[in-house]
Amino acid sequence: MSETPLETLRRHRPRWDRVGERAVEGLIRLCGYSAILFVLGIFLFVFREGAPLLPKLDWGRVLLSPEWYPTSRMHVRYGVAAMIAGTLSVTALAMVLAVPFGLGAAIFVSEFCTGRVKETLKIVIELLAAIPSIVWGFIGLSVTNRLIQTYLPAPVGLNLFNAACLLALMSVPIIVSIGEDALKAVPDSYREAALALGATRWQTVYRVLLPAARHGLLAAVLLGVGRAIGETMAVLMATGHANQFPRSLFDPIRTLTATIAAELGETAVGSDHYRMLFVIGLMLFTITFIVNLLADLAVRGVRNKTG
Repeated sequence: MSETPLETLRRHRPRWDRVGERAVEGLIRLCGYSAILFVLGIFLFVFREGAPLLPKLDWGRVLLSPEWYPTSRMHVRYGVAAMIAGTLSVTALAMVLAVPFGLGAAIFVSEFCTGRVKETLKIVIELLAAIPSIVWGFIGLSVTNRLIQTYLPAPVGLNLFNAACLLALMSVPIIVSIGEDALKAVPDSYREAALALGATRWQTVYRVLLPAARHGLLAAVLLGVGRAIGETMAVLMATGHANQFPRSLFDPIRTLTATIAAELGETAVGSDHYRMLFVIGLMLFTITFIVNLLADLAVRGVRNKTG
């Protein structure tokens, strides 16, 4: 069987070039595998700390009860249902706020904006991503807290809505960045064909670019979801940290991440309370794994429909 021209070129290259290429390929492969090993190592560490408590738990009460009294001397309760509800509700509301702004900004920067204005907007969006989460927490504590109490019918400003607004602002830069890359990856021939058929710029975006970039835009949204679920300090400072089921947008809540951050430093190493916080960490791993799995399945489904 005759070899291809590319194989012939590779075979006749100098020996050191081939060794260097193999070394680079090996390094890239090692970098890819190391990401898997790091994630697996983190999971095993968290599992090792929480595993001794797993057989002792009544999982029905843990997952369905809102009662969280880990330091009670008479009747210890580890109910995390209210925390799960708080985590999911603040993430969902944040995405309701962030997705329209994020995708809209990505479309504007990619298709409607040019020159100095485009560069300025990109720099501002990147600066939003560079703000530390603790600073967002201070903003929620001192700025949006007062605004909510002044202009909205809320008894307290540290609540679900406050934290969702902050998480939306923190997720928008990720959605914009990945969304713009997805739109830019659409070949220019698509735009030229649409314009040749007499489509306006908005018709080109709505009927051509958005369907063509669906898998990238969906990935951008789901990365924003992951960013919101894993946030700690901002939600710890802006939610009110009340362990209850949210019944309105202005109820204080508590999230899984905030509970770990607030209580881990106050527990005795090796105690049941200490290990329960690592069990909560395992729950967060599970939630993020499910989100990433759904993202992968959704992106594959969109690719199959478009491809």
